[in-house]
Amino acid sequence: MADVYATVGDVTARWRAMSDSEETRCAALLVDASDMIRTTCPNWQAAGEATLRRVTCAAVMRALQSGDMAGVTQSSQTAGPFSQSWSYSNPSGDLYLTKAEKKALGGTVRLGSTDLSQLGGA
Repeated sequence: MADVYATVGDVTARWRAMSDSEETRCAALLVDASDMIRTTCPNWQAAGEATLRRVTCAAVMRALQSGDMAGVTQSSQTAGPFSQSWSYSNPSGDLYLTKAEKKALGGTVRLGSTDLSQLGGA
């Protein structure tokens, strides 16, 4: 198995205790997030261990926060004169990296871009 940059314990320390089924899902998402870092950010190897752990945990926590209401984009509740409403930022529990996280991992390659420092001098 390829390297996994964080553990279930790392996620728990940053977020909250989880049920057994959440821990099982978390472990699978940690593998997926680590793979996504390697395939999305070509310069990931330049990132430190702490950065890899932090970004992996953040991506997994976003996916886990979707909860049982996956697919809900807005919810409201009214009782008499009181009302509450919610919007979910990741309703389907997608696993993704933010722009800031990608930058911390060395950025991504843009179509048609070339890193001139990687070309040998003549």
